[in-house]
Parts: sequence; C-alpha cells; structure tokens
Amino acid sequence: MVARAADEDLASLDGVSTPYPSTVAASVEHEIVITKSRFITTVAPVSGVADADRVIAEVRRRRWDARHNCTAMVTGVLGDQARSSDDGEPSGTAGVPMLEVLRRRGLTDVVAVVTRYFGGVKLGAGGLVRAYSTSVSEALDRATLVHRRALTRVTVDVPHADAGRIDNVLRDWVRHHGATLGDPAYGAAATFELWVPGDGIEPLRADLAATSAGALDPVVGEERVVDVPAE
Repeated sequence: MVARAADEDLASLDGVSTPYPSTVAASVEHEIVITKSRFITTVAPVSGVADADRVIAEVRRRRWDARHNCTAMVTGVLGDQARSSDDGEPSGTAGVPMLEVLRRRGLTDVVAVVTRYFGGVKLGAGGLVRAYSTSVSEALDRATLVHRRALTRVTVDVPHADAGRIDNVLRDWVRHHGATLGDPAYGAAATFELWVPGDGIEPLRADLAATSAGALDPVVGEERVVDVPAE
C-alpha cells in the first residue's frame, strides 16, 4: 500500500535523524467500568486540529447524554501541538492525564475522547486520574500503530515481461531494508514505487543492477515523512 506523505516541508526538519512520533491506523473504541461509572474511550487518527475537533464534535453528538466528554489531542509531524479538556471534571484530573498517555506512547496526529457516564459514586481526584489514564491506555493497547520515517521516493521502470519477477525481488528487498512499497503503475512499462531510507538508495541501485544485469536504474525523487504500517 502507498505510504501517506505528510504535507510539512522537510527543509525545516532534521531528515533521517529525527525520531518522528507514530500515529494510529484507525479509530478504536473501548469501554471500562469503574465503581459504576462507564468510561468509553474513542481514539482516532487525525490530520490536524480541525480534524480532531470534528471527531470530538461527532462523539459529543453521539453521547450527548453523558456527564463528561473529556479530550486530549497531539498533532503535527513532530507532535509539537497539544490540547486537552477536562470538560467539567476537576481541573487536571482528566484531559492532562489523557494527554500524558498519548505523549508516553510517542504518538501524534491522534485524538482521544473519554466519555463518562457517572455511576453515582465519586472517585476523588486520584481515582479520576487513574480512570482516565487507564481508559486511554487500554484503548491504545487495542490500536494498530503506524510508524513515521523520513524516506526517499524511488521509482523503477520495468518491462512488463519482467514485472512479476522484479515485484517479488522488491517485496523481499523492502522487508530487509526498512523501506516500503507504493502501488505500481502500468503504462508502456511497469513502474514500481518504493520509499527508501537515505542509506538504502545505493544498495538498492546495486541490487537492481545485479538482478537485471545492469538493465534497471532507479530514479531518485523527493524525501518525505511517510506513514509506514507496523508489521
């Protein structure tokens, strides 16, 4: 599958050496019950603050009858933007603990909403912190992560007669070199797209030359921060 390229301009980023935060692949919902209160957590991947606000509004519409819909979000390719809300819970007992879980997991472009249906028993400040933290943590345990790396786009044009063999070679190659394959395109030739770490470009060039008797020469393109599904 094609890795989704982030929109940020890499000229301002530290390319290969930057440890980019991960995100989640898809929305996850998880519920726990603590002292009769129901805590329903929704965790979702987002493209930015506006998208996170959309997810929050959607949850609040669906769970309009809940006492609280507390939120936390981290956004930006480096995870440098963050917001949280206690939504009526005592200050610092919900949104901030939720946000700390997202931070500890090394995530970005993610929003968490914890809906609480009050069960009639007060939990106290410490109990609320534990409840909201646990809710988000357990939801994330059920999520599939997507890692992010600074990779370079490389394309290879292959005659149709050799496309099947080279496809197999490339699928094996990316598994051993921290790379990922994009979707192939078929025209006058089969064009394979790879996203490759900077130090993998020359090995790829050499391996393709060896497997094709020098007939295949990859074309190196731009570097982007891309999403790479965890294996």
